[in-house]
Amino acid sequence: MRQSQLFTRSRREAPKDEESRNAQLLIRAGYVHKEMAGVYAYMPLGLRVIEKIKGIVREEMNALGCQEFIMTSLQRKELWEKTDRWDDRNVDVWFKSELKNGGQVGFGWSHEEPITDMMRNYISSYRDLPVYGYQFQTKLRNELRAKSGIMRGREFVMKDLYSYSRTEEEHKAFYDGVIAAYLRVFERVGLGNSTFLTFASGGAFTQFSHEFQTVSDVGEDIIYLDRNKKIAINQEVLTDEVVAQLGVDRGTLEEVKAVEVGNIFSFGGTKCEQLGLFFKDDDGSQKPVILGSYGIGITRLMGIVVEHFSDDKGLVWPEAIAPFKVHLLSLGADEAATKVYETLVAAGIEVLYDDRDARAGEKFADSDLLGLPYRVVIGKRSVESGEAEVKQRTNEENEMVAIADLVKYFVDR
Repeated sequence: MRQSQLFTRSRREAPKDEESRNAQLLIRAGYVHKEMAGVYAYMPLGLRVIEKIKGIVREEMNALGCQEFIMTSLQRKELWEKTDRWDDRNVDVWFKSELKNGGQVGFGWSHEEPITDMMRNYISSYRDLPVYGYQFQTKLRNELRAKSGIMRGREFVMKDLYSYSRTEEEHKAFYDGVIAAYLRVFERVGLGNSTFLTFASGGAFTQFSHEFQTVSDVGEDIIYLDRNKKIAINQEVLTDEVVAQLGVDRGTLEEVKAVEVGNIFSFGGTKCEQLGLFFKDDDGSQKPVILGSYGIGITRLMGIVVEHFSDDKGLVWPEAIAPFKVHLLSLGADEAATKVYETLVAAGIEVLYDDRDARAGEKFADSDLLGLPYRVVIGKRSVESGEAEVKQRTNEENEMVAIADLVKYFVDR
């Protein structure tokens, strides 16, 4: 991508009404556009990050044997009434609307009900199970507070997975597999050392659940952490009974702030009973299907990565989810830089080429703000020496690399 053609623009100052660091930096760098409180548009650079995160999650879900689909955002009132989750006293984040021909619809904040109802068309026998389906979709939640940038939005991208199993044992085996897969996701995006499996309340879902919490000073949750065992307890369920159940010492638990980046729930057979999803077992008996629900906030994960890795110069993307691997800057040597650009791209290396007619200081400042893993500078001295200046975003030291060796340098990394 040539930066002169990129549909984006950096800003020196963040919007005055934006409190969160993640949104301030993402807006300044041109990754997102703020539409209103808690609602953001994702520009080309931001979309590339989202797609990288989705790609990692998709690989881990597919490795578990899951299949991807996508459901509708519009939700039938009568379906949610069957499980008593249409009532605002039970679920207080609904966006609802009136149909012109009468009746009400809701806008999807979660999808257990419609997916379970849909599965009645595909599940009737034990031979049809298990089934594991997931989607990436924009969720809509009428949050009272939307002041944490893209980490708490009224509109956000989520991966939600639903498992349908024959027995609790079959469900538990898959549930544990998802825990392991989620931990791999957080490891791959750079948050593995600071993200912990957390025992929590189920809220509007179930009595208890597991969350994945990333330790952060900007977190809205308080968790109690056992770093040695890599587990934590949400403050809302911290009791002697829970502490004993998890086998931890309450006196040594560390109190920290954290951001919830994923959650998983077990519904047992209750929700399927409510919605009429049964299967005939091999002995001829009719049983409710066992349901599990598993979510990762894709845009929230993007936000916490920004909070976790950014510095006083701007964004710092882990290579696995960076929109481009290399930021190539031409400083008065466009012909040589263009050749380098074409060579790197031909080798399959993702490059953002700053070919703009701009001052060196502006290009360097924008490069730091955009936060790509590597910066390559081609200037007049490069033409004379045959070397390019290479710098990692996380390292203050520059390295001189022969232009002829740049492909090998980046392929090996």
